[in-house]
Amino acid sequence: MKRPLLYKLLAIGTLMLVLLIPLAMIGNSIEERQAYSESVIQEIARSSSYSQTLIGPVLTVPYTRIKRTWKLNQDKERIAHEEEISGELHFLPHLLRIDGDMKTELRQRGIYKAQLYQANTRIDGNFQVPANFGIEEDLQDYQFGTAYLALGVSDIRGIQNSLNLEWNKQTLSAEPGSRLAILGDGVHIKLGKLTPDQHYTFALNLLLRGTQQLSIAPLGRETHVSLSSDWPHPSFVGDFLPAERQVDQHGFSARWQTSYFSTNLAEHFRQCAARVECHSYHQARFGVSLIDPVNHYVKSDRAIKYGFLFIALTFAGFFLFEILKRLQVHPIQYGLVGLALAIFYLLLVSLSEHIGFALAYLISAIGCVSLIGFYVSHVLQSLSRAAGFTGGLALLYALLYGLLSAEDYALLMGSLLIFALLGGFMALTRRVDWYTLGAEKPTAVS
Repeated sequence: MKRPLLYKLLAIGTLMLVLLIPLAMIGNSIEERQAYSESVIQEIARSSSYSQTLIGPVLTVPYTRIKRTWKLNQDKERIAHEEEISGELHFLPHLLRIDGDMKTELRQRGIYKAQLYQANTRIDGNFQVPANFGIEEDLQDYQFGTAYLALGVSDIRGIQNSLNLEWNKQTLSAEPGSRLAILGDGVHIKLGKLTPDQHYTFALNLLLRGTQQLSIAPLGRETHVSLSSDWPHPSFVGDFLPAERQVDQHGFSARWQTSYFSTNLAEHFRQCAARVECHSYHQARFGVSLIDPVNHYVKSDRAIKYGFLFIALTFAGFFLFEILKRLQVHPIQYGLVGLALAIFYLLLVSLSEHIGFALAYLISAIGCVSLIGFYVSHVLQSLSRAAGFTGGLALLYALLYGLLSAEDYALLMGSLLIFALLGGFMALTRRVDWYTLGAEKPTAVS
């Protein structure tokens, strides 16, 4: 290989590495804008209410018991030492049903948007209180206090109505605070003295406001949850997917069904209440997230990952014209075209914040292709050559948009594209004598 060709290849490679700097700066700008967008969403949620998690209800029975220990006195006589210990017994629902209808509302601050919802929720079911409250030994040492029902609501600012509990045909009012650390924030309802070995029914209407996501802990021995909304772009999250779901342009509906056997949540609850291990308890959630189907920051970030490939393919096209048409393109001309390709991504992210990703992509691509086409028509000294070059560049942008739209097939499409372009380059240069290429003086262009 002759030295002039080697120097040209080294210069092109150096330019490609230098152009990684503006690509990295634009990539950092995309990350900063995305982080700022998320912070604005959190600010909107702070003034309204955050994502909501419902836990419970849990039936709690406080108790005191006498603990006796035997000790020897100075005369070696056994005497009883009594100590009063306080605690609580927790009972999870035998049947838990939650039926919610989520009405969405779009809140906007500047160019940033957050999806809020108001869920009209019906919570009902029943408890099976065991005989003797489940105490198997020394029942006579126990004194049981006033029972209460606790419901965990992660952000109580979202509660929009006064809560009244229907408890075995009684109507009882809720009070702030769940009184159970394991539930976090929420409400509780005092029930009075309970009779063991009884069946208790409950029902509660909850109007709950939240932002973007609603999660539920399936604490029932058998849990049935139905959620519906007018938002047509749900993302079902958590450890359990819906047993049934329907999504269309008018919204979605979904139904979950779990049991103790599938969740093991009763055991996780007991371990966390005893402060043994809480990770599994906090992980056992499911629900729905009201996602933005067109997150332009994510798509712009994915697009810029192909930036280096675009520059390499464009430079390869220039180099192909050099060796096939005996032209000479200056490294500065390579660099100017590379900068135009980099600025495409800056235009894309800035426009997409205002007019959406698809239209921003179209405008940015047309602008970039037109600018480069105008420039290379003078560099290559031929309108036909420039038309072929810009046509290939426009095809690359169309293929990139296809890659961004087809997430599941992006790797397959990308690998096939690179293979096809490599094959085309090899086919066009199959008769080139690379050893004598550097000895021939190409026609200079300016």
